[in-house]
Amino acid sequence: MTLRSVISRVFRQEDLNFLVTNRIPRRLFTRFMGWFSRIEHPLVCELSIGVWRLFADLNLEEAKKARFKSLHECFIRELKDGVRPIEPEPTVLVSPCDAIVGASGRIEGTLLIQAKGFPYTLHDLLGDSEPAGAHRNGCYVTLRITSGMYHRFHAPHDCRVKQVTYVSGDTWNVNPIALKRIEKLFCKNERAILETRLEPSGHVVTLVPVAAVLVAGIRLHFLDILLHLQHRGPNVIACDTPFRKGEEMGWFQHGSTLIVFAPDGFTLSENVKEGAVIRTGQPLLRLPERGQRASR
Repeated sequence: MTLRSVISRVFRQEDLNFLVTNRIPRRLFTRFMGWFSRIEHPLVCELSIGVWRLFADLNLEEAKKARFKSLHECFIRELKDGVRPIEPEPTVLVSPCDAIVGASGRIEGTLLIQAKGFPYTLHDLLGDSEPAGAHRNGCYVTLRITSGMYHRFHAPHDCRVKQVTYVSGDTWNVNPIALKRIEKLFCKNERAILETRLEPSGHVVTLVPVAAVLVAGIRLHFLDILLHLQHRGPNVIACDTPFRKGEEMGWFQHGSTLIVFAPDGFTLSENVKEGAVIRTGQPLLRLPERGQRASR
């Protein structure tokens, strides 16, 4: 039995996994990892990536670079051109990231599911914002980005980002074990709320990157600041930035979760099933039938 298989077996023990990844000084440890991961030293980088491989399925064959200056550079790596083709069908919204599909489906009024038996509301996560009302009776998809996955995220459709709200918070682990134990976990963690309007339909689609333990921050290309634990939210940032479908929007410093919200009338693509692996650019949601316009 390999060392990796032993570690994997140990961490499948839910009580131990929860204890090790949550009952620690989460914010302090997250800040430490943010500093440590940026150390540019070949030995530190190689050893860190070697340890990382013991805990995660890390595939670097698709990475644009073959070697990295630091662990951080490896975490936020870009991919080779063309390895994530974008579904061109204009009625389809694509997955903004590589992920494992978590809870998804219809929103009952403003109520949706974090994990079985653990509901939360749009207002818990989004506050009293326009998206909280726009997504009433709509649909959602929870996308969990594991630590070994590609950590950048992209526009799901042609759109304009109209506003970003940063909410400072905790850094609970967002794995399925924690989601079954911590009520309203996504609503407790650091997150950014990206309000977008699709073009040309005008529908409001909201992306919510949620940070987690070891995630030192969220970087958005169209903002000149790094959203991280030193901010105290919510901070509302007005903008009007256009994106083409599949264009890169930003990245997590490490792995985490991205939740996509769409209005009533949108439907989930057939490939969106809990536990399924989805790649950037693959179908995620479908626009309403022609004639259903956005409510203004």
